Amino acid sequence: MRLTTKGRYAVTAVLDLAFHQESGPVSLADISERQKISLSYLEQLFSKLRKNTIVSSTRGPGGGYRLTNPADQVSIVSIIIAVDETYRANGCSSSEYCQGTTRCLTHDLWDELSDKIHGFLDGISLADLMQQKNTAATACRQDDRLELKINSIQQA
Repeated sequence: MRLTTKGRYAVTAVLDLAFHQESGPVSLADISERQKISLSYLEQLFSKLRKNTIVSSTRGPGGGYRLTNPADQVSIVSIIIAVDETYRANGCSSSEYCQGTTRCLTHDLWDELSDKIHGFLDGISLADLMQQKNTAATACRQDDRLELKINSIQQA
């Protein structure tokens, strides 16, 4: 099973967006600063997220991104799928015949695990993550760190 940085970064960035969108569209530069994810990488991810209607964008001054749906309606699995990420536990192709004309010995085991992972991630929404004490505390700490940096730049 491989959940690469693409899937992890997409979930992290969309969760950051969910925490900050109440005051208007959120810029990718702000997400990049808080989450330490390359701006160009975020642009690639958000292009896919926008195409798959996870987020919508507003152009111009004060523009940025918002969730298309409320946080309680956005599952983690939908974000991962939107950025073309896979979480399949087997190395088999989606074909029933992963060893030429037959199935591998453990095909059903890994398929069942993949289904369980899908169900687990589908059962967690952004709102669920936002309500977790540690997640909310981390978001507050990141906001404080960014605020301190902005203040020191303005004072210089």
